[in-house]
Amino acid sequence: MNDKVIFYAADPSALAQIKSKTYRARIGGKDVEAASGKTFERRSPAHDVVVGVYPECGLVETDNAVAAAKQAFEKGPWPRMSAAEREAVIRKSAQLIRAHAKDWALVESLESGKPYAQALEEMGWAAGIWDYAAGLARHIHGETYNQLGEQTMGLVVREPLGVVALITPWNFPLLIVSQKLPFALAAGCTAVVKPSELTSGTTLLLAKALEEEAGLPAGVVNVLSGFGNPVGARLSEHPDVDMISFTGSTGVGKSVAASAAASNLKKVALELGGKNPQVIFPDADIEAALDAVLFGVYFNMGECCNSGSRILVHETIAEDFVKQLVARAKKIKVGDPLNPDVKLGAIIEPKHKLKILSHIETAQKEGAKLETGGQLMKSPCGCYIEPTIFSGVKPQMTIAREEVFGPVLSVLTFKDADEAARIVNDVAYGLSASVWSKDVDTAFKAARSFRAGTVWINTFMDGANELPFGGYRQSGLGRELGKDAALEYTEAKTIVLHLGGRSPWLN
Repeated sequence: MNDKVIFYAADPSALAQIKSKTYRARIGGKDVEAASGKTFERRSPAHDVVVGVYPECGLVETDNAVAAAKQAFEKGPWPRMSAAEREAVIRKSAQLIRAHAKDWALVESLESGKPYAQALEEMGWAAGIWDYAAGLARHIHGETYNQLGEQTMGLVVREPLGVVALITPWNFPLLIVSQKLPFALAAGCTAVVKPSELTSGTTLLLAKALEEEAGLPAGVVNVLSGFGNPVGARLSEHPDVDMISFTGSTGVGKSVAASAAASNLKKVALELGGKNPQVIFPDADIEAALDAVLFGVYFNMGECCNSGSRILVHETIAEDFVKQLVARAKKIKVGDPLNPDVKLGAIIEPKHKLKILSHIETAQKEGAKLETGGQLMKSPCGCYIEPTIFSGVKPQMTIAREEVFGPVLSVLTFKDADEAARIVNDVAYGLSASVWSKDVDTAFKAARSFRAGTVWINTFMDGANELPFGGYRQSGLGRELGKDAALEYTEAKTIVLHLGGRSPWLN
């Protein structure tokens, strides 16, 4: 323990807002308890007090939720509505997210430890995705083929897949469910959602509001609070689930895909881990790059699949760049997420804290130089890790290859663009990357050489709902967002019409 970094506490009036909420699962349009009567608690990682109590759903609730979604799909109005009608409901959902933004942001801040100001901003991002998905509802259409001969007409129609299961993580609860659910709804699907047991609150609140305020028919969206085993495992293997979309770790994603294949070969979409580099050339805008590096690795406490957790700095500027980076990292305000000035909040849970600290210890044992941070902070409550930077990191070191998912930055160096590309691509992941250079040839050559789903040039972690998001290799399967996002939740059906008489096969 040390006190190199100041802990920023919240004022008493903010702390007075901390109250525990009791939630219910949402199945078939009703609030339900677990059949077992079991519940579980969520303690705020920033304040060490209970902030939520949830039903511990099991196999009974999971099967009931899937049955409700199947009933709503096969006999309910949602898949049979016009695109305009579905659009209206989804667009109203965006409005209700904005209406509840302050309350729901507080729930997310208390459950996850992220700064309240950031959580509030995320509410706006989530609402924007629902607006975008609403527009896509009217753009799901098929094709006609009228040049197949005078006796043949071909049609390709898009139909909703059916029941989709959505399993979401703890780091961006409402934002990530918003990258999936509104697109599934736009396509006419019904859904069963399983949020993380650590941050279930806003997803449960959303499900209730969708029906009671936005007019979504009962059973179209069902939400289960509980654990990966048994709820997530059952959804992965359930024969009545037609598709599963999972965001989380690569290891769990592989298990989800294996279960889906072994059951009914359901469609699988996976958004998994990353070890995302920023590559800084000597001619870069250094001021902008320094700020983007700090944002990239410390945003959301580094608990982000897109975290820029490793940077590659050209060897001619590396020493000075690291010095400036360390000086700025020491100025980051860490502490109570209810303090409006705080940029770095609490680590999600003790188990994850130990994982991060283990990575820090391993990095030192393997020879990386600890420039700043690396320890738990002294604080009256909660779990906080100092902003941490390692220099002298080699490509083969664990800290340069594995996802830390915490406020830990690895600094590597490179000689030229070819070496940078080799280092960037020599990991299991390929989610995102960034290149910093004022020379357009250098920047585009680098961008084309990086095997990643997104490459930013002279920026980092900028996004738009119009742009698809997903990764290469072990960073996942499929894409979210973008103009084709709703099509992920459809099947293409070919219809062939024969006109006139038929030439006999058997004379």
